[in-house]
Amino acid sequence: MAANGYSDPEKQKMLLEEHEEKHFMSSEIVRDIIMGVSDGLTVPFALAAGLSGAQVSSSIILIAGMAEVAAGAISMGLGGYLAAKSEADHYMRELKREQEEIINVPDIEAAECAEILSQYGAEPHEYEGVVNALKRNPQHWVDFMMRFELGLEKPDPMRALQSAVTIALSYIIGGLVPLLPYMIIPIAGEAMVASVILTILALLIFGFAKGYFSGNQPFKSAIQTAFIGAIASAAAYSIAKLFRD
Repeated sequence: MAANGYSDPEKQKMLLEEHEEKHFMSSEIVRDIIMGVSDGLTVPFALAAGLSGAQVSSSIILIAGMAEVAAGAISMGLGGYLAAKSEADHYMRELKREQEEIINVPDIEAAECAEILSQYGAEPHEYEGVVNALKRNPQHWVDFMMRFELGLEKPDPMRALQSAVTIALSYIIGGLVPLLPYMIIPIAGEAMVASVILTILALLIFGFAKGYFSGNQPFKSAIQTAFIGAIASAAAYSIAKLFRD
């Protein structure tokens, strides 16, 4: 009988090399960039609009905006670091528990392994060999249970620091966009108009790119992102005007 493509190692390798995956993998770095830029564009934008509504000078708005960008970048970066660190700690706790279980209760773990495989349509005579193969290699067995029983992937050791830096830098880049007009235009009212136009345009571009790379509808994502930013800035501006009046 001729061997199937997946049972012949050489043919399997050739098939994988010939097939190019078209799926977009939304990596953790991409999610960090989206989080940082999204908040960076929106929060300083709303702050600048609110201060403009209070009719303060461009220099004061710029100082307050830069202070907010610095504080926001630190806060967001720290939040990303702690979140990634918590995920890594959780993974290590569950890893230790699985390692203990395959030693102390191997029959139960083998039964759980068989149940997982059966959920993918494998029959007992088909998955029995797989379970036995995993039992002969404890490391692969633990990896299998971590991934398919608990749904956990091994985290990158540098993930926490990487997340903190990525989010913080993305926040700074996004936050400088609505403040740029206040660096150039001394009259706050005129600077605010320029800031609104520039930031809405940036939000549309960012929303489109986010939707495109994440596999969603780019135009819908662009409109939603810009709408959220506009609502936030309008609310801040209206509240400042209300209390000033």
